[in-house]
Amino acid sequence: MTLTTTAVLVPLLPFLGAVAGLLLGRRAPGFVRPLAVLPTLAAAVLTVVVAVGQGTGPATDVATELTPTGSIPIDLSLHLDGFAVLIAVLVGTVATCVQLYSTGYLRHDPRYASYAALVSLFTSAMLLVVYTGDLMVLLVGWEVMGICSYFLVGHYWETEAARSASLKAFLVTKLGDVPFLFGIFALATDAGTFRITGILGSVADGGLHHPTLVALLLLAGVAGKSAQFPLHTWLPDAMAGPTPVSALIHAATMVAAGVYVVARLLPVFAASAAALVVLAAMAAITMVGSGLAALAQDDIKRVLAYSTVGQLGYMLGALAVGDRGAAVFHLISHGAFKALLFLGAGVIIHAAGTNSLAAMSRMSGLARRIPDAYWTMTVALLALAAIPPFAGFFSKEAVLGAAEHAATGAAHGIPGAAGWTVLVSGLLTALLTAAYAMRLWLRVFRGKGTEAPDHGRQPVVMNAVLWVLFLPTAALGLAAPLLPRWFDGRSLAPTLTTSVLGTGVALAGGLVTYAAWRHTSALAARTPIGAVVADPDAGPEAAEETAIATHAPVYGDNAGAADPADPGRLLLGPLQPHAAVGFHLDALYTALFVRPVRAAATLVRFLDGAVVDTYVRAAGAAPRLLGAAVRRAQTGNVQTYLGALLAGSLLLAVAAVLVATGTGA
Repeated sequence: MTLTTTAVLVPLLPFLGAVAGLLLGRRAPGFVRPLAVLPTLAAAVLTVVVAVGQGTGPATDVATELTPTGSIPIDLSLHLDGFAVLIAVLVGTVATCVQLYSTGYLRHDPRYASYAALVSLFTSAMLLVVYTGDLMVLLVGWEVMGICSYFLVGHYWETEAARSASLKAFLVTKLGDVPFLFGIFALATDAGTFRITGILGSVADGGLHHPTLVALLLLAGVAGKSAQFPLHTWLPDAMAGPTPVSALIHAATMVAAGVYVVARLLPVFAASAAALVVLAAMAAITMVGSGLAALAQDDIKRVLAYSTVGQLGYMLGALAVGDRGAAVFHLISHGAFKALLFLGAGVIIHAAGTNSLAAMSRMSGLARRIPDAYWTMTVALLALAAIPPFAGFFSKEAVLGAAEHAATGAAHGIPGAAGWTVLVSGLLTALLTAAYAMRLWLRVFRGKGTEAPDHGRQPVVMNAVLWVLFLPTAALGLAAPLLPRWFDGRSLAPTLTTSVLGTGVALAGGLVTYAAWRHTSALAARTPIGAVVADPDAGPEAAEETAIATHAPVYGDNAGAADPADPGRLLLGPLQPHAAVGFHLDALYTALFVRPVRAAATLVRFLDGAVVDTYVRAAGAAPRLLGAAVRRAQTGNVQTYLGALLAGSLLLAVAAVLVATGTGA
C-alpha cells in the first residue's frame, strides 16, 4: 500500500464508521461500540504509519482535479509534511481515547449511537483539514466540524443550557466563517489557485496584491474556530455538552483547526506587518483575559475551557512572531495534557454524582476516591503550568523563546512590537496559568466541601485512558530536540532567559495561590454546602434539577460566590465578579447585537402583519366585493335586463344632449 493510499484511508475510515453507526445504531445496537472505536483506532494506527513513511523528508503532494469550475479549479489534493503528519497522529490518538472513554462514560446514554457516529464524523473532518492541500476541500472539513460541534454540544438537548450553548457555538463560529470564506476567495483570486502550495509560491514571488486584507479576513474565521478574542465567548458555554466532547474539541479538533490553518498559511500573514501586529494583540488580550476569567470560575470544566482559550493564544502568539514550529509543538503537547485534564474532569464529575456539573466549591475527599484521576491530573496541571520537566514546559518555553527572539529584532521581517507584546503577555499568562492550576488542584483534591456519596469505582476503560494520555503529558518534552527536523529546522530548546523568567513567575503564581488558599481557609467560618448528589446515570435532567434545588452554579454567569474560602476571590479582589462572567462580553454583545436584531425582527413582524398583510388582504377584498356586486346583478330575469338597458340608453341620450348643448353654447 502506497503512502498516499494510506493517507487517504485515514479520514475515510472514521467517515465510513460514522455512516455505518448512523445506519445500524438502532437496528444492530451490538455493533455500535465496535463501529465507534475500531475505525477510529485503525485511522490512528494509519496516522503513525503515514508519519513514519513521510519522516523528515520533502513534502508529499498529490492532486487530481475534483471538478471543473471554468476559472479556478478545485483539486482533491493531499499535502503531507512534518506538521501535517504529527498533528494527524495527535488527532487520531485523542479521538481514539475519547471513543474508548465514552464507552464507559456514556454507557447508559440512550443516544450513544448517534453521539459516537458524530464523534467519528468530527474526527474525519479534522483529519481532512490536516491532510488536504486545497483550501476549498479544507473548507468542507472546516464546516463539517462546525455542524458536528452543534449537535455534540447540544447532546443533552433536554436542558436549556445545552440548547443555548450549541446554538451559540454555531452562530459565533459562523460569524467568523463568513469573512473567512471571502478571505479564501480573495486569496485564490490573487494566486490563481486554491492549492496551498500554489498560494505559498505566489506569496514568495510577490503575487499577493492585498496581503493585509486577506490576512485579516482569514483571521476572523480563525478567531471564531479557535475561540480567540472577541469571538471566544462560545467555548466556555460549550461545556454544557458531554465531557468527552469537550476533550475532543479542546485537544485535537475544532479549536486546533484555526491554529493549524494559520500555521499552513503563515507566509500570507508574514507578508503583512500589520496583520502580525493584529494577531499578536489578539493573542495577548486572549491570553491575559482568559487567565483572569479562569481564576474566577467555580465549575471545573469552565476553568479548563478558559485555560484552552489562553493556551491557544500562546500558539497564535508564536505564529505572530513567525515561529510555526513552536506553535505546532505547543499545539501537540497541549492536546495531550488538555485531553487528560478534561477526561480526568469527567472522572471527577462521575465521582461527584452529576452528569455535567462540577462545582469545585462542593468537592471533598476526591483524592483518595479517584487516585487515578488524582495522580494523572496532578501531572497534567504541572504540564499546564509549564513546570519542568513536563511537556508543557518545553512547548511553552519554545513560544516564549520565539517571542524573545522577535522582541530583540533578531527575527527577520517580524515587527518588534509583536515580539514584545507576545513576550510580556506570555509571561503574565504563565503567572495566571500557574495560579488557576494550583487553585483547581487545591479546591478539587484538597477541598472541604460536603462530600458526595460514593458512586462506586469508575469504569476501567476511563481510568486506563487517563494513563495512556499521561505518557505524552509527562514525556513529550523529551522530543523537543527531534522536532525541528520535522518542522522548519528552528531550535525548540528552551532559552536561559525565558526559562528562568517563565518558571519563576509560574512558581510565584502557584505559591501565592497556595498562600491565599491557606489564608482564606483559616479565616472563613465555612458552612458545608450541600453536594450535588444526582445519580450520574439518571440523565442530564436529574442533574440539572438537583443543581437547581441545591443552588449549584449552572453554566452561564458563574461568580463562584458560594465558597468564601476560594483563593481566587482574594487574589482578584474587586475584579472577581467581573472576571467570573467573562468581563461582561456576553452582556455587551447582547446590547450591541442581540437586542437590536430582536427589535428589528419585531419591527419587521409588525410591518408584515399590519402593513403588508393589510395591502394583501385589501387586494383580495376589492375583486371579491366587485364580484359580489356583479353576481347580484345577474338575476336571470329578462325584464330586469331590458329595464337596465333602457335606463342606460336614456342616461346616454341625456349625456349626449348635455354635451351637444354645451358645445353649441
